[in-house]
Amino acid sequence: MKTSINKHALTFGFILVFLTGMGLTIVIPVLPFLVKSYTSNPSAQATAVTLLSSIYALSVFLAAPVLGALSDRYGRRPVLIISLLGSALGYFVFGLGGALWVLFLGRIIEGLTGGEISAIFAYFADITPSNERTKYFGWISAVVGVGTTLGPTIGGVLANFGNSVPMYAGAVITLFNAIYGYFFMPESLEKSRRSSSISPKYLNPFIQLSNVFSFKFVKWLMIAGFLIWIPNGSLQAIFSQFSIDTFAWRALLVGLVFSIIGVLDIFSQAIIMPRLLKYLSDKKIALLGMISEMIGFSFIAVSAFNAYYPVFIVGMIFFGLGDSIFGPAFNGMLSKSVDLNEQGRILGGSQSIQSLARFIGPIIGGQLYGRVSHSTPAIMGVILIGVAALVFSKQHRWIRYK
Repeated sequence: MKTSINKHALTFGFILVFLTGMGLTIVIPVLPFLVKSYTSNPSAQATAVTLLSSIYALSVFLAAPVLGALSDRYGRRPVLIISLLGSALGYFVFGLGGALWVLFLGRIIEGLTGGEISAIFAYFADITPSNERTKYFGWISAVVGVGTTLGPTIGGVLANFGNSVPMYAGAVITLFNAIYGYFFMPESLEKSRRSSSISPKYLNPFIQLSNVFSFKFVKWLMIAGFLIWIPNGSLQAIFSQFSIDTFAWRALLVGLVFSIIGVLDIFSQAIIMPRLLKYLSDKKIALLGMISEMIGFSFIAVSAFNAYYPVFIVGMIFFGLGDSIFGPAFNGMLSKSVDLNEQGRILGGSQSIQSLARFIGPIIGGQLYGRVSHSTPAIMGVILIGVAALVFSKQHRWIRYK
């Protein structure tokens, strides 16, 4: 086990997870405005916005297990650098626009290379001791939070110069990190610990899913996570459209309010998580996060009825706090449940399941939003996370820690 972490490994890794957070949110404030010129009515606009979120998640679903398995076989470094180059291309294509199908193409390219998140977690699992892994995953979440915080704000500010400008900025920043990684990033997975071969079945995400569920110690953990990620993906997809329709907000204000999630992520990892880890197990922290998310969704649902934005902001605070403590605890439990040479597979499979949920969530949420009411996606969140908490609390005895 390594006792120290190479400074370039740490620098590259944290820049990479920052870009991951920023990439998820920089498009949020401007997406409805980008789509508006290619759609005929508000209903079509909402549908296109949610489908763009879904297609990104579907692309990650298809790519994550493959990239995770490739990183187990050939090392983390080449997978991560190539993924960064692909993400830069995806940003650029999305920024070019010109037609709705071009926007979808850009999100597909970015999503296929965005599956590198599985290799990122495996990368940090390589360079951190097991007994400190949840703490480091917490800091990953904090840095993602910085990216999540700045992404909407950057997107909203740069949108003043043109709705495509945030995409070009994302492409340039991502390209610079790829160059930095090429020259300075060390390989974290020693050749002696790499998989000896890759079976063709590892390139099939559905087979990968079945393999992940064959780990009996994490099966119920994955099911609970799937139920949580569906409404979370729905919220991210409809957030900007909900803000515009309910409160008539502009891009900059949408970005600033969405940044609450990132700010809370930073606050949680710096202040809350270190204290929680002293007194509570990963399981109890995850359950506490679920309860906070349910409260958040309840407030968001109420805000849809009274159109009173302070209620919405309170809901976002509760949701952000819950999400910020659930993620590190969940990933820590997952990582500790398998051997070192399986980190890429299990974390890639987890990312794949999360992406599948985030593919389904926006579609369901978009249909509920447009056909039933603006509050229904949030109500769905309360129900599904409640079921997930029951599954998680009853089945945690199957989880084995290493």
